[in-house]
Amino acid sequence: MGEVARVLREEAFPGCPALRRARNRLVLLGTLIATDRCRTPGPTPGVDLWWSGKHEQHGGNVQVITAPDGWPLWTSPVRPGREHDTTALREHGQILPQLRIWIDQHGRVLGDLGYEGEADAITVAYKKPASGTLSGIQKTYNKVHNGLRAIGERGNSLLKTTFQALRNVSVCPWKIGRIVAAALVLLHLEHDRTT
Repeated sequence: MGEVARVLREEAFPGCPALRRARNRLVLLGTLIATDRCRTPGPTPGVDLWWSGKHEQHGGNVQVITAPDGWPLWTSPVRPGREHDTTALREHGQILPQLRIWIDQHGRVLGDLGYEGEADAITVAYKKPASGTLSGIQKTYNKVHNGLRAIGERGNSLLKTTFQALRNVSVCPWKIGRIVAAALVLLHLEHDRTT
């Protein structure tokens, strides 16, 4: 599995043929891979490093890029579950510059509001103002955006339902990224499809 993960990482961004062949749009998603091997102090006293407050469980945050039809193309190394999607994305230094290159050449990268801090690169829906409402055009835009992005969620579902090992990882949480990368390679081989 280590060799598979190494090869995938080398192929990951600059030379990733799947991203070169993808057209029009990509979907960027964060997913939490649950783990039961935790209890690591985080930078905030009393807050566990791998605890996700949003999901109320321990796990690792993995970023997934999918084709418009939801086929998973790329997965990131793991980040602790306490990190928000934007933070996890920024920790993987090569992802954003490579996505910007892809955007310039091909189209948009859609993401949910978890990526609003990177709205200059990731296309996100309009957020409802604290003291107001969205306009009719903004609401329509959000419906279209969320409809297109939701298809990308299939990538996370496909990985987690195909590989039972991704439902709850019992090894060191730092190995989650390698396990997901290996699952992605196996999925591509099983279906003879990369894009």
